Amino acid sequence: MNSQSPLGPLGGLLRAVRGYPRRAPLTLAYVCLLLVGHAWVGHGLSADRAATVLGYVSTNLDNLQDHPLRALLGSALFFDGTLTDVTSTDFVGTLITLGLGVCCFLAWVEHRWGKARAAAVFLGGHVAATLLTAVVITVALRHGWYPAEVRQAVDYGVSYGAQTVLAIGTLALPRRGRLPWAAFVLAWPLGGADWSGPLPDFTTVGHLIAAALGFGLLGVPAFRRQRLRAAGPSRAASGSRLRRSSVPETTPSPAAETQTPPSV
Repeated sequence: MNSQSPLGPLGGLLRAVRGYPRRAPLTLAYVCLLLVGHAWVGHGLSADRAATVLGYVSTNLDNLQDHPLRALLGSALFFDGTLTDVTSTDFVGTLITLGLGVCCFLAWVEHRWGKARAAAVFLGGHVAATLLTAVVITVALRHGWYPAEVRQAVDYGVSYGAQTVLAIGTLALPRRGRLPWAAFVLAWPLGGADWSGPLPDFTTVGHLIAAALGFGLLGVPAFRRQRLRAAGPSRAASGSRLRRSSVPETTPSPAAETQTPPSV
């Protein structure tokens, strides 16, 4: 009988932490980059300089028209939240986006589907949700649902990409937990939403769009094929054994047998 580890769940957690760099090296490097960027704008720069940097990488309408590529990529180098004020709602948002979204589920996607696909999913969700949200903002401004100041709003961070990965991470859960998790992914951005006319604030809209993109990716055939390959080496091996056993054995034909010459 196998004896259980005396550390129990703690031992499993320690093993997971030790194996994290091997399973998700790209995610680990990205998390370190985000932490360095957060420390830089929070403590390495003056308040005015930090505001200038974050304003430049914000993905508002004016920046997307003036320097779209630098705004989109620069925005993904910072996270909008706190690591120290643990009693604030901003800290809850940090736990969800940086903790669950990036550290946990982006690492799961990288381990399951590889570095390239993890980067494509995260950056694709970040960019697509940002651009679609810009379309919503433009329409809302025309109808007077948003104030004109939204064009220059400070809006940066990884939360749209993290929200996309949170939606895809539904696959990581047992079947009975997938529906509650999907409901949570859609509901948590609405918790602190400010409504203006028929729409919530544009960041809430962006999070909902990002979640919809993530759920939509679950139906992409490439992900389903990769999931089957990842889940079924033993299943594929058993299938090949079944195919081999189903091939009928052949016996050599009489014509192929060696004939002995008749004796004289």
